Amino acid sequence: MRKIAILGSTGSIGTQTLEVVEANPERFSVEVLTANNHVDLLIEQALKFHPDSVVIANEEKYPLLRDALQHEDIKVFAGADALAQIVTFADVDLVVTALVGYSGLIPTVNAIKAGKNIALANKETLVVAGELVNESVAEHRVAILPVDSEHSAIFQCLAGESRSKAEKLILTASGGPFRGKDRAFLEKVTPADALKHPNWHMGAKVTIDSASMMNKGFEVIEAKWLFGMKPEQIEVVVHPQSIVHSMVQFTDGCVKAQLGVPDMRLPIQYALTFPERTTADFGRLDFKVCHSLTFEQPDEKTFRNLGLAYEAMRQGGNMPCILNAANEVAVAAFLQGRLSFTGMSDLIEKTMQQVDFLKKPTLEDYMETDRLTREIARKNVSPKIPPL
Repeated sequence: MRKIAILGSTGSIGTQTLEVVEANPERFSVEVLTANNHVDLLIEQALKFHPDSVVIANEEKYPLLRDALQHEDIKVFAGADALAQIVTFADVDLVVTALVGYSGLIPTVNAIKAGKNIALANKETLVVAGELVNESVAEHRVAILPVDSEHSAIFQCLAGESRSKAEKLILTASGGPFRGKDRAFLEKVTPADALKHPNWHMGAKVTIDSASMMNKGFEVIEAKWLFGMKPEQIEVVVHPQSIVHSMVQFTDGCVKAQLGVPDMRLPIQYALTFPERTTADFGRLDFKVCHSLTFEQPDEKTFRNLGLAYEAMRQGGNMPCILNAANEVAVAAFLQGRLSFTGMSDLIEKTMQQVDFLKKPTLEDYMETDRLTREIARKNVSPKIPPL
């Protein structure tokens, strides 16, 4: 019985993780559930899975959560500090970090320091502070198991292989809803248009990042830290069918790929049960109806976020942290109608040029970089844009 904590249990990854848990009651017990705002769903989950502890980050919703669970043997906490600390004293074997954006960094760092293995769905943790996180992972001898479908695919392709024999990682991208469109088209895109992903069901932030190719840029940076590769060893190809989830090219020229239907429960379950591969009733890939698998180069001139991510990765230091914070402000402004779709890239690039670069930042430096970047980025949009 593996004891798990799910940070961000009400989001897309969190709810699908609970589906995997529910299908395997003999394998998992849920010890911790957390949410930011969705208190009603958190209550429903708590009553169903009976965790030891629950946390609602939004303290205004604490009374509702407390009252709903007052007759249950469940500890109830609220606030960002409780969210950041809950896994350090919880009796868990594995922490699923399914929080969105920068908010996942401190809870993940704390979980690593507490000796907990991590099923990582919060790619921003490694984007923002990959070097620091990897050093902590080595120091505390814990494992990071990737949950993103692309990184899970690479992880599976590398199973039984020597990492030193991996010559290149090839991350696949669906291309999102605007594949093949030009800049003139993108300038008129609305949030409703951008939220219509052709293959995957995800939260709003990740869906916008996918449409802008920033999500793929983040995945490139994450792959660097997960698998110890250089920027020039990580390639992105557009694969509209989302059947090949990623590939590894080896030093003898062989390429291994992981294929499957686009269902996030598969990589989630693989991370939860690793090193076992457990039977599941997920959909199967039927090659009798899967007639073509196509690949093409990404259009970095139109979708500039991918190039900005490569630039941030090459610079290193706190630049990926700047990239992430500026992007979070840009996405929020776009969803609020304060910034155009193409304006997101303009804002990110401008902000990257305005924040001081640090080559070897500490955790405190990352936190200050994030704060300062958001302040500058918000001023670049509008003095009235609310803080994130």
